[in-house]
Amino acid sequence: MDEIVKQAMAKWPNVPHCYGWLALDARGQWRMRDERAQHLNLPGDKLHHVALIGFIARNYGSDERGCWYFQNGPQRVYLNVEATPYIVRTDPALGWRLHTGEALGPLDEALMTEQGELILRSGAVLAQLDDRDGADVLSRLEWPDHTTDDDALLAWLEQPADAAGTVTGPALRDRGQLLPVQRVARAALAQRYGFVPVPMP
Repeated sequence: MDEIVKQAMAKWPNVPHCYGWLALDARGQWRMRDERAQHLNLPGDKLHHVALIGFIARNYGSDERGCWYFQNGPQRVYLNVEATPYIVRTDPALGWRLHTGEALGPLDEALMTEQGELILRSGAVLAQLDDRDGADVLSRLEWPDHTTDDDALLAWLEQPADAAGTVTGPALRDRGQLLPVQRVARAALAQRYGFVPVPMP
């Protein structure tokens, strides 16, 4: 957290929190949601200001409820999270890179939803893969008897998430290791990993 933010929090400790005005989309874009966007349940406008984006990323965190926010001086601006609290992309130098610019650490879990969304967990960090990197990462999936098989993946995804665990699925090759990919229902992600997609006061 920026030092100027810590100072503002100490100086004005009781500033009301803000809800609904900021969102993180499934491609890792911060979006400003004005009253019209909130009223019509629209995603909002992408932020493009480099310094502002960096400021938000450095002061991004979660509270004890699992609600994610940007600490804007003394005020918490709570975010609507479209996918997961972090979005991850592939990077030739860093490997996995979060939307905040940080490298994702060693993987503890790899999961896939019924819609084919890849979710990675490293420690407490839960991140959905930016769909634009999907083709690159899908080529790293391996099956027990062959490297990649789109038909097998589709058949596996068509099974209910609770049943898919009984069928051998793919594994993700990462940093010289194979990590089994588990099935997870998209609707179960927030509860399973303790985050709140749409925080409320």
